[in-house]
Amino acid sequence: MSRERGPRKLRRLDRSALIAASVTALSLTASGCVVVHGEREILPSATKAEAAKALQQFTAAYNKADKAYDSSLDADHVTGALSDIDSARLKAGKAISPGGNPSHTPLKLSDVEYTIPKKAGWPRWFIADAAANKYGSARWIFVFTRGGLAEPWEATYLTLVAPGDLPKFKTDKDGWAEAVPANSTELAVPPEGLSKAYAGYLKDGTGAFAPGRHTSEWRADREKDAKRPGRVSQFIDEPLTEGDYAPLALRTTDGGALVFFTTRYYEKQTAYAGTNIPSPGKGVEALTTGEIKQSLTMEIISNEVALDPKGSGKVQVIGRTQGLTSAKGE
Repeated sequence: MSRERGPRKLRRLDRSALIAASVTALSLTASGCVVVHGEREILPSATKAEAAKALQQFTAAYNKADKAYDSSLDADHVTGALSDIDSARLKAGKAISPGGNPSHTPLKLSDVEYTIPKKAGWPRWFIADAAANKYGSARWIFVFTRGGLAEPWEATYLTLVAPGDLPKFKTDKDGWAEAVPANSTELAVPPEGLSKAYAGYLKDGTGAFAPGRHTSEWRADREKDAKRPGRVSQFIDEPLTEGDYAPLALRTTDGGALVFFTTRYYEKQTAYAGTNIPSPGKGVEALTTGEIKQSLTMEIISNEVALDPKGSGKVQVIGRTQGLTSAKGE
């Protein structure tokens, strides 16, 4: 008897579960949020209206946080590298000026272009390319990500790029772009390997990177900084690739990809015997633990955007935004 009732009970539970699932799917469809098999279907990451709203909400929160020097005011709208850089900047500003930012000028964006890829699974993401009222003619390139239907859109990457440096993206007949898998082997460097490759290049100068401001010229600047009167500097670069630091890549019309990725590096300044490290400034001191005497170790988060060609060409890093996140004095 018990053997007979067990399967019947399971069948009733299965039937109830199917009914509940059907009702849920129906209610989601009726509300306009069709998510059935959304993890497998190739769908646009967002509508242009949703993308515009996400950028507007970010800008409003960013301006409030900048005016008050309070990272809690935009914490729900930033993540990843941008969150690290922005929150440290606001923390330092608050320490120097507890009453808020005396030089606050609201960020205003204009001439915004949205590039939205069709893709399966999460995270969904899109690019917003805008002109701004700060930093001259540079274009502000945002990447917004969303980890699930119930999660908000958050700005993950922000890089400033010279006008004309951004490539043209491959789009379908409806205007949707194409996301490139992180493990794609058709590019000079797979997107998931760019952070590690870039960190290695900065160390020894080898790798598939073209000469430029953020590659050969930056290495040359470091060599000059390595030995200054009274002190030496050492640099250690590390890749960041997991979670909100994961690379994101978009197909370009030439078959390559535009890739956003993150690195972290440390700069340690050590004073010669009998001397001390000179004051690094109030901004650095606000983020420093310990007392700066013989050495100062700074942690910097850096997010980059690069043109990764199809085949075996050279990767061109076209933008880099970085910020001090912490420091230690000894």
